[in-house]
Amino acid sequence: MKDFKEHNAPDTQEMPGALENAAPVLHLGLLANNPESSETRMLLTPEACGLLTAGGISIAMESGAGTDISFSDDQYAEYGVSIVTREEALKAPVVLSYASLKAAEINKMQPGSALLCMMTNAIIDTQAIDALLARNISMGCFDNMLSHNDEPVFANIIDEIDGRAALLYAQEALSFEGGGKGVLLSGTTGINPCEVLIIGMGQDVICAAKAAVALGARTAIMDNDVSALQIARDMVGSQVDMIAIHPRVLYNRAKSADVIIRGNTTHPFEIPRNLFAAMKENVYYLDMKESNPSVAVPRTVAMGLSNAMVNFFNEMALKGGFSNMVATTPGMQFGMVTYNGYLVDKLLGSYLGLPSADIALLLSPVN
Repeated sequence: MKDFKEHNAPDTQEMPGALENAAPVLHLGLLANNPESSETRMLLTPEACGLLTAGGISIAMESGAGTDISFSDDQYAEYGVSIVTREEALKAPVVLSYASLKAAEINKMQPGSALLCMMTNAIIDTQAIDALLARNISMGCFDNMLSHNDEPVFANIIDEIDGRAALLYAQEALSFEGGGKGVLLSGTTGINPCEVLIIGMGQDVICAAKAAVALGARTAIMDNDVSALQIARDMVGSQVDMIAIHPRVLYNRAKSADVIIRGNTTHPFEIPRNLFAAMKENVYYLDMKESNPSVAVPRTVAMGLSNAMVNFFNEMALKGGFSNMVATTPGMQFGMVTYNGYLVDKLLGSYLGLPSADIALLLSPVN
């Protein structure tokens, strides 16, 4: 028998072979966006896949999945990704898709497998939930998960890109080619800059305001919570006007604004009907609750998400797989919609009129 020192000495010649022969600790199936949808965003770049495959994680990607972010199958294959059909990718133990799946595709997944995606309207579908429960598939939404320091890291990435991309939409809409008046948001020497009014509060709103200021626009945020406005001021600085929503003030601001961006206000709020009548004829109005400007920059989305995804899946591999990751990671539990045949998202259950279970109780025998 070798002594301790000899037995534990590094052997640089044998390590690569050992890694190549070791069975993958995690198998991922990466799906392309459904061609019937307008979704363009993607979860992983080729380089991110390379970091994962180098750590012993196998990835089977649907052919053409990188098209929307201008990456070819060959570029993914160079980083150790297997290029397969959609049906084959759906058979993986852990399936990744930016958008949630419909019942027909869920029924093609392996019983007892897992689906990880972003929260989209397709989730609010009784048939999809029924399919997940019937096949005992655990589904989690990245944007509802929390990091180790209780930050919704995936949601923050998308919100920041949505907020910044919203100003790209606005500038294009104001331009002559975009059908607008042919004006520049920032104005120029001797000309007033455009006015940007943002109604609401949140990460996307804050980032939209920062982008507007960076472009040189005169910017204001209005919300119905003064304490939220005080916090926002610390985040964006004194260049942005922080104004409490008041009917007359809101009316006057909307009347002169060139761009109006609507987000989620701190407290429920309905925009008065007369406000739309007061707006300029060529005002650009964007409701962030109904649109995702980040679909215009999907490669940026993939690059941003990849940084967090690599850490996420490396941690999953270290913990021995999906089930152990859920059991030992409270932040991931927040994002679970179904788990082992149970609906565990209480809000979704209430909305759909379906019974839900407490995931903490389901996991208590494990823990």
